[in-house]
Amino acid sequence: MLSNLRKILSLSTAALIASGSLAAADQMEDLVKAAQAEGTLTTIALPHDWCGYGAVIEGFKAKYGIKVNELNPDAGSGDEIEAIKANKDNKGDQAPDVIDVGLSFGPSAKADGLIQPYKVSTWDSIPDTAKDADGYWYGDYYGVMAFEVNKDIVKESPKDWADLQKPEYANMVALAGDPRTANQAISGVFAAGLSASGGDVAKAGEAGLNFFKDLNAKGNFVPVIGKSAPLAQGTTPIIIRWDYNALADRDTLKGNPDVDVVIPATGVVAGVYVQAISAYAPHPNAAKLWMEYLYSDEGQLGWLKGYCHPIRFNDLVKNGKVPQDLLDKLPPAAAYEKAVFPTLDQQAAYKEVITKGWDSVVGANVQ
Repeated sequence: MLSNLRKILSLSTAALIASGSLAAADQMEDLVKAAQAEGTLTTIALPHDWCGYGAVIEGFKAKYGIKVNELNPDAGSGDEIEAIKANKDNKGDQAPDVIDVGLSFGPSAKADGLIQPYKVSTWDSIPDTAKDADGYWYGDYYGVMAFEVNKDIVKESPKDWADLQKPEYANMVALAGDPRTANQAISGVFAAGLSASGGDVAKAGEAGLNFFKDLNAKGNFVPVIGKSAPLAQGTTPIIIRWDYNALADRDTLKGNPDVDVVIPATGVVAGVYVQAISAYAPHPNAAKLWMEYLYSDEGQLGWLKGYCHPIRFNDLVKNGKVPQDLLDKLPPAAAYEKAVFPTLDQQAAYKEVITKGWDSVVGANVQ
């Protein structure tokens, strides 16, 4: 159909398209000039070892010659929101221009009038389920639930959630947190349930609890919070956690032990962070230019180098934009095509089921 449309495009229509491209280029040039006139961008809560942010920030500075004022790199999403609130009337160095927060903070910040809309030029390649339709916030990167496996102990890695129930994985499987309180662990239970329920989000919370009830009854579940140390020691040789944490562990452990990172065949659940511009940004043009950089191919690949899958990942792969050496460090790109991005309402529903039902259904006190 696309080819037919191209055939019937008139010369006048083609000319309009061409002029539109020129207009877009002019707009970008104007934005760069305006941002450079402001001279500074103020960020918050961007540790340099998180998602490759150190290199991303340096890339932005080098490309545009704009100073980046970095506030409180170790702050959390709630701290970022409070920083906007506390500096509404402050145009100085303590007022953040941009924020990078957990998904749930985007809609609430919009409702509270704390952020402003801006649609980047690559807007159409951001999945609809990971952005606000009006451009107030949009997903930046995500991780998916994965199996982190100590290959020195586990000779054959599990390929899907159902495999974890096999007798050869007795006393091996752990969550990366307490499923009554930790989002990463709750997401792990939900992902297992999504697989067990055949992809039915509404039933996944309850199905996840039953999955772990069976896993615990079989003696496969280890009620210890899975981290790199117990993984290496063999206490928890299989950990269910975000892929970027698992991949970072793989690098840190440097083959001692050898670590395998597996994206399950089904029940692939994504956890998303989002970007937004403060409604009170002292440097609004620098903030918009920062967004353009982050959502450009260059910015997206910068996050990928830090093992966080950029929100445009599938689009980049489809168009051959990801270098092969970078793909080689990651699980197969096809594994991410099935990723499910739960809505806020869905998250709220399954979190309530899992956190309230863990003790009565599973009964394993994770410590």
